[in-house]
Amino acid sequence: MPSAEREFTWQVRVYYEDTDRGGVVYYANYLRYFERARSEWLRSLGANQEALAAVEGIGFVVARAEIDFRAGARLDDLLAVTVKMVEKKKTYLWLEQEARLADGRLCAKARIQAACVRHRDMRPQPIPADFAARIAA
Repeated sequence: MPSAEREFTWQVRVYYEDTDRGGVVYYANYLRYFERARSEWLRSLGANQEALAAVEGIGFVVARAEIDFRAGARLDDLLAVTVKMVEKKKTYLWLEQEARLADGRLCAKARIQAACVRHRDMRPQPIPADFAARIAA
């Protein structure tokens, strides 16, 4: 099982639907790429988001996102999207994410605060102990 402290990488291909009229990835789509990479990161750590919701009644939501855009990706580019946990608190995680082209150029980077919340009222909840142990390993 991968360590949460190491960088997790997930690849995504840029499709026509991801681009704007100029043929460059529309800026908001980087949020989609980052979201998918976080979901795959959680999956790689053995976290089942559907089970968390159904059994525990909780889930992770983005509470804050800080994004810098550097270079535009284009149609058919293959991006490496990374996730790295930089801080774990009782009810939230701070993550750093990047989207890079195959040649290593940085397209976008983000600092994301993912909060654990109870679905019925969206109130902050402690991260479940078993999951906290997995991400701390």
